[in-house]
Amino acid sequence: MPQAGSHDAARPGMPARRKRGASMGDVARLAQVSSQTVSRVSNGITNVAPETRQRVLAAMAELGYRPNSAARALKRGEFRTLGVITVTLSTVGNARTLEAISDSAAEQGYAVTLMPVAVPTRDQVQGAFTRLGELTVDAIVLMMEGHLLDVDVSLPRNVPVVVADADVGEQFMIVGSAHEHGARAAVEHLLGLGHRTVWHVAGPDDAYAAKAREAGWSAALREAGARVPPVLRGEWSADITGGWSAESGYRAGRLLAGEPHCTAVFAANDQMALGLYRALQERGLRVPQDVSVVGFDDIPEAAMYPPPLTTVRQDFDEIGRRCVAVALHQIAAQSPEAGRTSVDTVLVPRASTAPPRDR
Repeated sequence: MPQAGSHDAARPGMPARRKRGASMGDVARLAQVSSQTVSRVSNGITNVAPETRQRVLAAMAELGYRPNSAARALKRGEFRTLGVITVTLSTVGNARTLEAISDSAAEQGYAVTLMPVAVPTRDQVQGAFTRLGELTVDAIVLMMEGHLLDVDVSLPRNVPVVVADADVGEQFMIVGSAHEHGARAAVEHLLGLGHRTVWHVAGPDDAYAAKAREAGWSAALREAGARVPPVLRGEWSADITGGWSAESGYRAGRLLAGEPHCTAVFAANDQMALGLYRALQERGLRVPQDVSVVGFDDIPEAAMYPPPLTTVRQDFDEIGRRCVAVALHQIAAQSPEAGRTSVDTVLVPRASTAPPRDR
């Protein structure tokens, strides 16, 4: 029968107390070491003799001891977690970049907390920042357009922010593709085949990548002394990818199919190029015999288009890896930085381009 004053006995009408979990002191007593040694083993510090480490680990397993990771994080001042805020994962680029961020972070012993923004408004973005601040992350990676970042961001001091492929001025560190260089390569390829000019089906006018590709396209034409045709911009449609979709490329393609002097088109991404294919085929035009087409991204399906699509490859995996590397560098330096680092793009010639012939 329990003695008077025993803390383990349940009082009449009260539930029994939950058994206390094993403490660091319990582990130290069982392993016959100091609490400091248990702490060093828990934190992965290597200056512990191998036989002592094994004794401590065995005691932890026997007692079911679990280190308090939150307390350790507060003590160290780091949580080994990266936060990612993104508007959509439906695009190939965002999905592949996020996968690379997750894989690269895991290789460095970091977890990733994803904070999707269901509706791309400033209020939603501000809310995502606030929630990540409450969840305690060491750095934040943003995958969204710069115009959504015109918000009052409230974050703990010295939390670095890295932006994946957007224009945010000089506020944060940016990792992005060399869009203008890729667009120039597409235009130069088509002009080199003998086309007099190149038409352009552009992405949404509020998208950084679309504006950069359009700038590269027009600059390459002007420098070559070629005419700069009017831009056909991808229209917004009901799907989540908006003006980057195959449907928007199809709509633009229906207009281009009626242009008798159009022999070459640079589409702002591969999905739009697919819609363009269909629009041209419906008007009896063949790719590349009648119209050459170049896309951008080099999605996995691009090589399977009928015909295989000439496109500009951007390295989404490298963008994700560099975002993590930049974030970890700033965490180690304990000082957020601003600037830009660029990932090269490469033209991938396939069967959708050929020398022109009169239409």
